[in-house]
Amino acid sequence: MLDLNIVDETSRLKAVILGTAESNGPVPTIEEAYDPKSIEHIKAGTYPKEADMIKEMEAFANVFQKYGVKVYRPEVLQDCNQIFTRDIAFVIEDKLFHANILPDREREFEAIHEVLDMIAPEKIVRPPEEVHIEGGDVMPWKDHIFIGTYTKPDYASFITARTNQVAVEFIREMFPHKTVKSFELRKSNTDPRENALHLDCCFQPVGTNKAILHKNGFLVEEEYQYLVDYFGPENIFEIDKEEMYQMFSNVFSISPEVVVSEKSFTRLNNWLRDQGFTVEEIPYAEIAKQEGLLRCSTMPLIRA
Repeated sequence: MLDLNIVDETSRLKAVILGTAESNGPVPTIEEAYDPKSIEHIKAGTYPKEADMIKEMEAFANVFQKYGVKVYRPEVLQDCNQIFTRDIAFVIEDKLFHANILPDREREFEAIHEVLDMIAPEKIVRPPEEVHIEGGDVMPWKDHIFIGTYTKPDYASFITARTNQVAVEFIREMFPHKTVKSFELRKSNTDPRENALHLDCCFQPVGTNKAILHKNGFLVEEEYQYLVDYFGPENIFEIDKEEMYQMFSNVFSISPEVVVSEKSFTRLNNWLRDQGFTVEEIPYAEIAKQEGLLRCSTMPLIRA
């Protein structure tokens, strides 16, 4: 059996589900795309090729192997994009939450059955139907749970609005001993530089007390300021609009000392090294074209 344990974003990783780019399917139509960045690349004829994405994910798997992390992969489904495992489920403490995702992505969850079979059934939580939530919006951090959301009346008109207010209340009820803090995110169906698809597209803690942050991703300045005050301005790496578009905040921590990052993120990677981190650089720019990166394609199960 698997004893799930996730209370933050950076403790030593022991077990993770890494997505797969195998049998990714044909280039989607614009109507089938879920985010503005994918649409941009479909229109430009630069949508990523399966072979390139498989190579990038293998580079990620090799880093996990180097650090002795147990890696699970989903069962490969025919012509199905299964890269972003963070969308379909997430772990808080000892519970795995089955995300209420877009209906045609339900089989992606079923494809991680190898892992689900090792978890005690009472530890797998399926939220009520009205709870819309995806793992990219959920960030356990010590005594906090940070949640990205969008609560305006036009919620339903955004394919990019993934986590609603009902979900924030649901998590609050599940974890009464935690401070659940929600953040209104900037949404756009058409402009990827004005769209924070998930919280991890504009914010990510690293180490024990540092964070990567993009101010424009937040709709409410006081909520952005909450994070600045919480981590301290001297501990924050602020990224600009172009860096947010490139997914600078979507790196992934293997431990408080080790961060996996995209090799082209020179400014960020230099800062991380200046702060004393070991930076494992890998190519991930093709996968980034789908508005997701390293954190999006992982689903941590156990951190020590």
